Amino acid sequence: MTYNALVSVEQLVREQKDQASRPMVIDCSFELNDLDAGQRSYDAGHIPGAIYVHLEHALSAAKTGRNGRHPLPSRESFVQTMAALGVGDRTQVVAYDNAGGMYAARLWWMLRWVGHGDVAVLDGGIAAWKAAGEPLSTETPAARPRGDLTLRDALVTTVDYDQVKANIDSQERLVLDARAPDRFRGENETMDPVGGHIPGARNRLFKDNLLPDGRFKPAARLRLEFDAVTGGKPANALINQCGSGVTACHNLLAMEVAGLQGAALYSGSWSEWSAQPGAPVATGPSMP
Repeated sequence: MTYNALVSVEQLVREQKDQASRPMVIDCSFELNDLDAGQRSYDAGHIPGAIYVHLEHALSAAKTGRNGRHPLPSRESFVQTMAALGVGDRTQVVAYDNAGGMYAARLWWMLRWVGHGDVAVLDGGIAAWKAAGEPLSTETPAARPRGDLTLRDALVTTVDYDQVKANIDSQERLVLDARAPDRFRGENETMDPVGGHIPGARNRLFKDNLLPDGRFKPAARLRLEFDAVTGGKPANALINQCGSGVTACHNLLAMEVAGLQGAALYSGSWSEWSAQPGAPVATGPSMP
């Protein structure tokens, strides 16, 4: 079987029993305020057979001061990074983390960005794995042979700064901001030098995609909640952004679960937007 959105603990356990087609499990645990915390978490105990990837190293490119806090690498270089880890064109990848899927969703989106659709996020992450009583390992698995991953047509859509800026006047698409409401309003900004949001954007905190136990809400409930924020706009009329292009992927994953495929990602997000001279800034609550 292949999975392209979410996979449950029970499904992953079942798939891992098939030695011929075991999925490649990747731990994406991370903390923004402690760059080594994810590696420590992995070392302390991870899903058996999982490898670790670091947000700053594997899932981001070098920062220039104008391209945001987690700029995307080139599609070509990301394919090479994943192939070096052992990912091939037919590899089922399962990503998880220690943060409700916010970093795993970044890997999910990036693999789809280079045309690899057989990728899913473990619903509930490492917390769900532990809650189910499944074992942890402290062993780093042997390196896999290089994979044959190739660059294919993107399965997702992106927009850049100029397109988002032009959209303020055209209003062809609605921008959804995944950050916390106070940061969206321009209050308590600690990550970026300027507080506020892109004019016309609406706020959909990525954490609202989850149930209290850290699993994603049912598809129908997610659909109703997104429609309430967007006014029922079709997915291809939506642009997702956040602080640095990471948690916006969580909203995109939730939309995928909800049957809302086709929304775009502004990967530079607020950290890029706020670094551009003259970029318009709005403050205050999300307006209907």
